[in-house]
Amino acid sequence: MLSRLRRGTAAAGLVLAAVLGTGSWASADTQAPLTGPPPGAAAWVADTSPGLRTPDPGTASPAEVAAFFGQLTPARQDALVLRHPQVVGNLDGVPAALRYRANALALAAELDRQRALADDPARPARDRAAAAAKADRYRSLTGRRLLAFDPRGRGQVAEVFGDLAPGGRTAVLVPGADVDLGNYDRATADGFDSLAGMARSLRAASGDRVAVVAWVGYTTPLGIGVDVAREELARAGAPRLARLVAGLAPATGPVTVFCHSYGSVVCGLSEPDPADVAGLVVLASPGMGLDRAEELAVPVWAVRRNAEDWISDVPNVRLLGFGHGADPTAADFHARPLPSTGSHGHSGYFAPGSASLAAFAALARTGSPTA
Repeated sequence: MLSRLRRGTAAAGLVLAAVLGTGSWASADTQAPLTGPPPGAAAWVADTSPGLRTPDPGTASPAEVAAFFGQLTPARQDALVLRHPQVVGNLDGVPAALRYRANALALAAELDRQRALADDPARPARDRAAAAAKADRYRSLTGRRLLAFDPRGRGQVAEVFGDLAPGGRTAVLVPGADVDLGNYDRATADGFDSLAGMARSLRAASGDRVAVVAWVGYTTPLGIGVDVAREELARAGAPRLARLVAGLAPATGPVTVFCHSYGSVVCGLSEPDPADVAGLVVLASPGMGLDRAEELAVPVWAVRRNAEDWISDVPNVRLLGFGHGADPTAADFHARPLPSTGSHGHSGYFAPGSASLAAFAALARTGSPTA
């Protein structure tokens, strides 16, 4: 409890100091967002072997990507997976089965690369140890359904729990700060407060009728610093989220997006299309970068904060580039309220037996929190 109080007080002080202009500080953990096309994009664009012009990963829409793959024979699709796994695996609009296979190949190649670095006696011991740790991490991801895998920087990943199927129900989980390729599925005492744990909990609560995507597709803030109080990382991540759901929805139907903590800023700035998104659910939110829910074209649900969530100590302000605006749980924001009874802490809203998880499962399954 004391650590939560200290973290909440630090977050509140950070935002207040920035907004009031009384602080002269900078964070050593300021992050440069990972943007642009996936590795290997130039070779992909130059490849004429399919007999059709390959869509530019930097400019083509998910619909254009899907149309391109729809014109290819299975043999030509397979050939592109083998030649360009990093592009195919991270390109929204590519059929999910092809992305799984491409990312399995990219993961295996990166695993081999890190093993070779770890075994290289000419390298410094510290570098060899870091490579060995990465190799262990990548080995732990082998055999999973990865809709994205990009090891650059802190790494990005998207893991699917369940089957992405036509006519099915799909949810996407967008994380807040301190989440990346290395820790999104970390083991915890509760088992439901990591991003992957939240995904498993939601799928189980839905009776395994909802496919859940744990999406770490943007560079998240680290710690309590400048990044978490500003919107730059969210603005860089928002179009990436929009592309993800635009690639999923034609194959699965509109998705329900669950936005945790700073992830709710990403969701608020993503300009969700009703054709792709059935609704946004924000939880433990510091704000969405919006003044009213009506600024979005899709329904917005906001979870009432539990008494132990330190995010309540963060002021809902937006000034001089700091803060994330109105409180989504406030009545005048006009989001649809969801309960939180039975949840605890900042990351405990997916706790089995909680009212919040029951509402999440019902929303993801039927579109209504009371179904």
